[in-house]
Amino acid sequence: MSGSDRASAPLPDVPGVERTYREVNGVELHAVSAGDPDDPLVVLLHGFPEFWYEWREFLDPLVEAGYRVVVPDQRGYNRSEKPDGFDAYSVDTLSADVVGLIETAGRESAHVVGHDWGAAVAWDLALRHPEVVDRLGIVNVPHPTVFQRTLTSDFAQLRNSWYMFFFQLPLLPEWVTSRNRFAFFVNAMEGGSRAGTFDEQDFERYRLAWGREDAVGSMIDWYRALFRRQREPPRERVDAPTLVVWGENDQALIPRMAEESVQYCSDGRLERFPDATHWVPHEYPDRVAALLLEHLGAGARD
Repeated sequence: MSGSDRASAPLPDVPGVERTYREVNGVELHAVSAGDPDDPLVVLLHGFPEFWYEWREFLDPLVEAGYRVVVPDQRGYNRSEKPDGFDAYSVDTLSADVVGLIETAGRESAHVVGHDWGAAVAWDLALRHPEVVDRLGIVNVPHPTVFQRTLTSDFAQLRNSWYMFFFQLPLLPEWVTSRNRFAFFVNAMEGGSRAGTFDEQDFERYRLAWGREDAVGSMIDWYRALFRRQREPPRERVDAPTLVVWGENDQALIPRMAEESVQYCSDGRLERFPDATHWVPHEYPDRVAALLLEHLGAGARD
């Protein structure tokens, strides 16, 4: 294996764990999977600026409870393909990737859980392709209608979202975020989370992922496409049973959007973490995993 293809992080010690590359929606996605292939399928979608490694501590409890788990590096990230230009990163394309990923597992539908940008993709998937989502798990990202309305009407949210506007510039965001061993990303994660949430080994693994050719530009192109290639889903109401988990000390997203988002769900539930931040899956993995298992139906083999 060449140095450029070196794994950013080791696989967790979970039954049936493996790396695969899957042709999905015209791109090749790297994914980590675990569990019995015949068990109910759960797809976990990472956020920005992460990769599959975000969900490493969730594989074991989900597999133990009787689920097959697939965790992709989403397009543009880590070991997955990085197509050129922000046209390739419109949200409808990103959710179509998940439709294809579910098909590669030989399924027609799956439980889908996402954090940050992964949650934005999960929302879009449930709205654009409701037939493929059995149950939906959302962590610290509002329903798209709620976010769009709040961004244009609430100055606090507009101020908090400054980086999204900065990312619209050409080339400069890539230069800034890559300087000093990706200090911009490290500071966003370390400075925006509870003390001790991430350690230096974590960041070395993230740096390997960020340092892959074209990774930073592709990751930022998600934001460029969000503003320049808006593709509204055909509905606003989510029919799949939905759990929204929210760390209320999120530095980027104001907490009232969580409750407003649940109102767009036919069967929605909100679980708040008052002392957690945007990075609640890292801060409280055991508690978040327990909530997800309750939502999905623990003991899937029964």
